[in-house]
Amino acid sequence: MKLDSLFKIKWLILTPMLVVVATSQTVAEERMQPVEPQRVNKCIELLSNGQPIYYAAAYGGYEEGKKMASTWGDYIMYNMEHNPLDFHLLREFMKGLVDGGPTPSGHRTPTVIVSLPVLGLDEDSFMGGSWMIQQALAQGVHGIHLARARDTEAVKRYVQAARYPIHKQSVEVLGTGIRGWGSHIFPAWVWGIEKKEYLQKADVWPLNPDGEIMLGIKLEDQEALKNTEESIAVPGISFAEHGPRDLGLSYGSLDGRADPPVPAEVAAAGDRVLAACRANGVFFLDNVLPDNVVERIDKGVMIGAGRREDAAEIGRKYTKRKMPW
Repeated sequence: MKLDSLFKIKWLILTPMLVVVATSQTVAEERMQPVEPQRVNKCIELLSNGQPIYYAAAYGGYEEGKKMASTWGDYIMYNMEHNPLDFHLLREFMKGLVDGGPTPSGHRTPTVIVSLPVLGLDEDSFMGGSWMIQQALAQGVHGIHLARARDTEAVKRYVQAARYPIHKQSVEVLGTGIRGWGSHIFPAWVWGIEKKEYLQKADVWPLNPDGEIMLGIKLEDQEALKNTEESIAVPGISFAEHGPRDLGLSYGSLDGRADPPVPAEVAAAGDRVLAACRANGVFFLDNVLPDNVVERIDKGVMIGAGRREDAAEIGRKYTKRKMPW
């Protein structure tokens, strides 16, 4: 057979393969194209567009922050609930995020949400530890996750502790915000905005549509479940979860399971928290795995826990995520 005939046959065979490779490369390149961020808080931007979000976990200082600046997660859960309470370490972590950034999506840093050892057991005990909320926000983080949110009045004080007195939405329910002057200087640098702009934007979303702070609650024991509907309805709450590991522990389970199969009581609690979230425009957080992330999204999970990059990848493709990650 002539060489030119062989060349034509090879080209006919290779052309479809080349088209597939080129198309896949184009899709990948399109997904990774930087976008102009519309918000400081990447997660608020995504949730506002109906896109689920996923988190990675971290604890550490400057070098850990630099490493996590390009995390696959939409946000970083910084755990000081069970690790030492160290705000200097958190500040160094935020510096590392800035120096290691921006994110693939073009945001200055990933969203950072902190869990703290202050508990929502009752109003008085929470107020004794409310300074932790203000200290965490003063390091430039974008949100807090309150553990053991048993008492609705404590949840109200939690939201109040995260606000400046200039913000007036639902002040008749929450009281006047108690963050003070000077707490805005370092966070403004972290967020990459002017100090006055930080004062305007550092409010709770979605209560304040222009706010950039997300507050979550964990209804993670039987006492907290009793007030599920009332606590989730508190103005200023962005997201909620039933905390399956701790909730299972409160029912006597020693398995520490957050993935199926969980005890029947825990599954029922998740359904109750999800229903209350839907009723109040609050986002539901639950664990997701590669083999159930699509099902969980369809059920209503908007914040995928579990710290599984592979699950996040499947979920993002399912919801046709366009923002790079």
